[in-house]
Amino acid sequence: MQKKHIMGLLIIVSFIILAIFSFNDTKISYSNFGDAAQSGKTVQISGERIPEAPTSYDSDNNLFTFSLRDEENNVAEIVYSGPKPNNFDIAPFLVIKGKFENDKFMAYDILTKCPSKYEGSDPTEHNN
Repeated sequence: MQKKHIMGLLIIVSFIILAIFSFNDTKISYSNFGDAAQSGKTVQISGERIPEAPTSYDSDNNLFTFSLRDEENNVAEIVYSGPKPNNFDIAPFLVIKGKFENDKFMAYDILTKCPSKYEGSDPTEHNN
């Protein structure tokens, strides 16, 4: 009976260790353009859309191109494999996932961060 318990415990511990390593391999961390270019890894970057910068869509290759400024004030050209997101033009902030390839950030996911009408007002502002 002891050997069965030990084997069962070893199997459970093995699965826990395997799960931890699998999670660490798939985890995508936040970064900025400078660090992302050096690492070559897939990262998430939070940034501000540059409204005055040109955007383009290549329908033959399904590529949408635009510029983004990260939190460190670095600007990069983003190439997204897909059409322009519906609320892209009204979203001041974006979170993109991807990695640098040939001096361009190749994004495979875009999350738009839009201002919400449900956000609370500033409690320091009072109209008395």
